[in-house]
Amino acid sequence: MRALRTIVDMSYARHFLDFQGSAIPRAFQKLVVTRLSPDFREAVTLRQDCAVPLPGDGDLLVRNRFVGINASDINYSAGRYDPSVKVPFDAGFEGLGEVVALGLSASSRCSLGQAVVYMSPGSFAEYTVVSASVATPVPSLKPEYLALLVSGTTAYLSLEDLGELSPGQKVLVTAAAGGTGQFAVQLSKRAKCHVIGTCSSDEKCAFLRSLGCDHPINYKTEDVGAVLKRNYPEGVDVVYESVGGPLFDLAVDALATQGRLIIIGFISGYQTPMGLVPVKAGTLPAKLLRKSASVWGFFLNHDLSRCPAAMDSLLGMVKAQELVCQVDLGESSPGGRFTGLESVFRAIDYMYSGKNTGKVVVELPPSLNSKL
Repeated sequence: MRALRTIVDMSYARHFLDFQGSAIPRAFQKLVVTRLSPDFREAVTLRQDCAVPLPGDGDLLVRNRFVGINASDINYSAGRYDPSVKVPFDAGFEGLGEVVALGLSASSRCSLGQAVVYMSPGSFAEYTVVSASVATPVPSLKPEYLALLVSGTTAYLSLEDLGELSPGQKVLVTAAAGGTGQFAVQLSKRAKCHVIGTCSSDEKCAFLRSLGCDHPINYKTEDVGAVLKRNYPEGVDVVYESVGGPLFDLAVDALATQGRLIIIGFISGYQTPMGLVPVKAGTLPAKLLRKSASVWGFFLNHDLSRCPAAMDSLLGMVKAQELVCQVDLGESSPGGRFTGLESVFRAIDYMYSGKNTGKVVVELPPSLNSKL
C-alpha cells in the first residue's frame, strides 16, 4: 500500500492549492530514459517510488489518465531532438488528466478537478507537473481529446501554412489511417479537396471511406505508384507525407505541376541507427524544377505558440460533430487493451507494426489507493 499524504495546509508549499481533504500518494511511477537509443525498450526504465512533485506558482499537478503514443517517442529517447541532452530524463510528451493541485497564479487559468490536455516532457507518468500555459481545458477525460493535441494540431497548422488547399485539388495523404493522417484527410475534405489515402489493410480502407476519403489505397495489395499514374495522370496537387523512404520518392514522382509536398515525418527510418531511410535526393532538384514543385518541412515544435488557437478550432469542430477523433487503445492487440505505464512499451511496438487505426493511446487507471 502506498503511503498517502493529505495536503490541506497552505503552509505546506508556497502558493499551493489542493482539494480539501484529497489524498495524493507520496510516491508514483514514471518512465525514464536511462540510455540514449531508438530502441524504446532498451532506452527506457519504469521507475517506482518517485516523489510526487509539487507545482510552482504557475503550474498544475496533473493526474494523468491517458497518455499519447507518438512516432517521435523513440526520437526523443534517442536524444535526436537535443544532441546535448544527458540521461536520465523523463519520457513522453503528451497527456490528458485532471488537475489535482495548482499554484496560485495557475488558478486564474485552470481549476481543481478540471480535465486538461497538455504537451510537456514527462507525460509517461502517473503524475506530471506542467505549466498552466501549456494546458488546454477540455470538456471531459475522453481519450479522443488527446488525439487533437499533437496529431490534430500538426495536421491543422501544417495544412493551414503550407497546403494552400482549394476546392477540387487532389491531396495524397500517406499513413492516412494513423494518428495525424486521419486529421489530414478530414481537414482536406473540409476544404473540398479530392483525397487519396494510403494505408495497410482493407479495414483501414473502410475507415478512411467513413472519413470521406475519396480513394483509399491498400499498399499491401496494390501498387501505389501504378494506381496514381493510372488514376491521376496529371499528378496530385498536395502530398501530406509522414513515411519517408521509397514512399517519399514515389510521392515526389506523383506531384503535379506546381505541386507541394509537406513532410511531417519519416517514420520508416526512426528505428534505424541514423533515424532515416535514404531517398533519391540526387535527382530531387531536377524533379522539382521540371514541375516547379516544392518540398516543405513542418515540425510542430516551431509553432507551439499557435497550438492553443489551433486546439480551440479543432475542439469547435468536435463539438459540432464535424471531426472524428479515432483512438486505438489496443483492444485488438495481442496483449489486449493498453493499460498502465508498463503497456507503453507494447503500445509503441504496436504502432510501429502498423496495426493501429487512429491515435494510439494508453490508459492510466486511477490508483486504488487514491481518492482522486
